[in-house]
Amino acid sequence: MAGELIRQLRGERLTTAEVLYYMPDHPALLQRFLWQTLDLPPEFPRICQFLDFWRREIDAVIHSVTCSAQGLVAPARLDVAREVGVLH
Repeated sequence: MAGELIRQLRGERLTTAEVLYYMPDHPALLQRFLWQTLDLPPEFPRICQFLDFWRREIDAVIHSVTCSAQGLVAPARLDVAREVGVLH
């Protein structure tokens, strides 16, 4: 846990990568893979390394990749619902 905090203080951010891919036998069927890791935006070297591995070792073809990174270290945020309704 302390190691992750040190990495964040050095500039790494919680990063989510969404990979849309398809299998060569079924190119019309897109599938989604989500991965979260600590990485350095905007270059995202860890995610780039993972995608290079994917291209070399996995038969699935990458269609697109979307990355988003959380800002600075911050306490968790909790939103409380004020109303709950039922739809029929």
